[in-house]
Amino acid sequence: MRGQRIAVLGGLGLIGSTLARKLSDAGADVVVVDSAAAGSGANNANLRGYEHKLEIVRGDVRDTTLLNKHLMGCTAVFNLAAESSHLGSMDAPLLDLDVNAGGSLAVLDACRKVSPDAAVVFASTRQVYGRPTYLPVDENHPVRPVDVNGVSKHAAEQFHQLYHNIYGQRTTVLRLTNVFGPGMRIADARQTFLGEWLRRALLDEHFEVWGGAQLRDLTFVDDAAEALALAAQTEKTHGGVFNVGGCAPVSLADLAEQLMKISKRGGFSVKPFPASRARIDIGDYYSADAAFRRLTGWEPRTPLPEGLRRSLDYFEQHLSDYIGGSAA
Repeated sequence: MRGQRIAVLGGLGLIGSTLARKLSDAGADVVVVDSAAAGSGANNANLRGYEHKLEIVRGDVRDTTLLNKHLMGCTAVFNLAAESSHLGSMDAPLLDLDVNAGGSLAVLDACRKVSPDAAVVFASTRQVYGRPTYLPVDENHPVRPVDVNGVSKHAAEQFHQLYHNIYGQRTTVLRLTNVFGPGMRIADARQTFLGEWLRRALLDEHFEVWGGAQLRDLTFVDDAAEALALAAQTEKTHGGVFNVGGCAPVSLADLAEQLMKISKRGGFSVKPFPASRARIDIGDYYSADAAFRRLTGWEPRTPLPEGLRRSLDYFEQHLSDYIGGSAA
């Protein structure tokens, strides 16, 4: 992608910033668009040192004038701009729908008008499947979301397939699962429970594990960024919807134990799910992603313990940038 103009929407967040840095390092002309909305994962620290290596635009993906300007001439557009809180989607359902579905449609239509040949990669979520009826979950599993976020993300997926089928746009949808790593939101559990755990471990505090027996697979952010880049470059993925998994399944209680072993700080206890969370919990989940691996050659390279260690090491050095209201 050297010399190509590439847009990363939501590029101040965990995945977007990691991808933007990698693309910039590879010689791409990168533009990052991010609204830096309150409560999001956007953080200026995620692109520290890259301010003069790429273009950073504060703006909303629902702003069609802004999109038409900054997506013009792009060869690839990565859409990671989203409302991603599952519980938050139940509290503010219209906002979640507007950003995730409406914003995605605005991006697709802008690309149709100003960059019709661009590869458009959309970061969706395993949450669209709801509670699994079998494991591992492959792309043939029924889609039955348990929260508004899952519904809005699935609507966005459908827009991507529609624009591929009707206009021939080179769209790819990746259903990601529990992406973590340096730069994630750790101020609270709004986006992911693991961010909360990391912060509390670093502060030598106690945290709660709700349930504890649920199985999850987690993807280190570098591996997720590589998957996104490969999706844009692999023609055979265009028009498709693919799972992207990660490490071997681990129970939440075992994950907490691994975190404690590496951090050597903090502690945890297993508690019943709060009622508000239990209603939208999906139970056990881990992905079958053989289809994406077969087409792209992708596979996760970062073992879970290494990913946890790298995350702890990063936040140990930059904790003040991510807690105490210092985010973007």
